[in-house]
Amino acid sequence: MKYKTLGRTGITVSEICLGTMTWGTQNSEAEAHEQMDYAVSEGVNFFDTAELYPVTPAGPETVGLTEDYIGTWLKKSGKRNEIVVATKVAGPGRPYIRGGSPAGPKTMREALEGSLKRLQTDYVDLYQMHWPNRGHYHFRQAWTYDPSHQDTTAAIENLHAILETLGAFVKEGKVRAVGLSNETAWGTMKMLALAEKHGLPRIASLQNEYNFLYRAFDLDLAELSHHENVGLLAYSPLAAGLLTGKYLNGANPEGSRLSINGDLGGRYTEYQEPAVQAYAGLARTHNLDLAQMQLAFSLTRPFMTSVIIGATSMAQLRTNIAAKDVVLPADVMKGIGRLHKAFPAPM
Repeated sequence: MKYKTLGRTGITVSEICLGTMTWGTQNSEAEAHEQMDYAVSEGVNFFDTAELYPVTPAGPETVGLTEDYIGTWLKKSGKRNEIVVATKVAGPGRPYIRGGSPAGPKTMREALEGSLKRLQTDYVDLYQMHWPNRGHYHFRQAWTYDPSHQDTTAAIENLHAILETLGAFVKEGKVRAVGLSNETAWGTMKMLALAEKHGLPRIASLQNEYNFLYRAFDLDLAELSHHENVGLLAYSPLAAGLLTGKYLNGANPEGSRLSINGDLGGRYTEYQEPAVQAYAGLARTHNLDLAQMQLAFSLTRPFMTSVIIGATSMAQLRTNIAAKDVVLPADVMKGIGRLHKAFPAPM
């Protein structure tokens, strides 16, 4: 396992992070504990969760269960000091989480205290804004994204209030580092500028989606990452399972995310199938596992701090973690570049 530094924090994280959003619906507590045990044995020291999880499906009956499962493992294992724990505070729009209210000083404190209690710890290593209050182009919203209605002054004031609240958490010792998720280049740069101007915590990371079918980070955000040392924590690196090939030709395995969530959060469209078929063909030509080819590619990106993998079975987990040892030949990398030009935005 290779390790990276989280932004400018001095915190060292494994280049593969264990994602947890299936724990509590698709995975039991015992299965979650088994995954954590195995991941740690393979060198993973980084777990990512959120107060919202699990999300397969998400709902009021299960919200917070994933953090509960991590908390019982941390207590049982005695490994809290060995693990970098990242969690997130939800943004607006979920009525079963604080009435769907936007993130602000009061709601963020309520959220953090709830997460600490469920995680059975007195601090979080990385506390992230799950999505911004003002809106964004993630979660398949790029096709209708229009920031022209945003009030610039109000947006900046909100970002400042959020950053001040995060700063209070850091001063209290409840948070070590802060990050963003589902953010834009403008939002990230504004937070960095506010932090520098007011002596507040610097954004350490940006958790956005990144995979063969969704490579928005390659552009402005890659430049931001390079100059500002804000690395990517890539979620959905397998595009919710599309890039395992298990949904090709209309397949819908029982108990899979597609069978539960319907359209994989908008990813399961007519346009993704030809792209996935092409990437699967490239993998077959070079005797590679499609999922491992995708994960290994993500690990080559210069802006990548850690790739967040998720699994519902131990077989999937072993395959995904083993991608750390896969080296892609030059002709495979050229093939990936060729397919990206052919299928630039298939979902």
